Amino acid sequence: MVRRIVKALAWVAAGFAVIQLVPYGRTHDNPPVAAEPRWDSPRTRELAVRACFDCHSNQTRWPGYASVAPFSWVVQHDVAMGREVINFSLWNRTWAVAPSSSTSVLTGNMPPAWYRMMHAEANLSAEETTELAHGLDATLRDDSGS
Repeated sequence: MVRRIVKALAWVAAGFAVIQLVPYGRTHDNPPVAAEPRWDSPRTRELAVRACFDCHSNQTRWPGYASVAPFSWVVQHDVAMGREVINFSLWNRTWAVAPSSSTSVLTGNMPPAWYRMMHAEANLSAEETTELAHGLDATLRDDSGS
């Protein structure tokens, strides 16, 4: 029985080592910031940085686990998808979801629960959540880019 457990653990360790060879998820690029929205206040930007910028800007803070597969795959995918939906660093483009960003914050869809679990700074209080939503409304409703 012990031999089986040891053998199984050896296979798991070997598999973990092999998946480290997959290059996806290790580029960790942060392209230059082209333009940001005209924030309604520094406070709105501060809250957005805490709760949104890791996935929705070119100013991603890449945590240590973002270099270890399979976590690197998930992080890379989430950042790539987040930047495709809305990117606060490329405000010289039009973002269709910009006007509804506050709704995503108020409903708890953004930032996602799994992200808040891994990033304590993104756990906004109820007051901060409301403040961010109102700030996003004031900033983005009439300024969805370009």
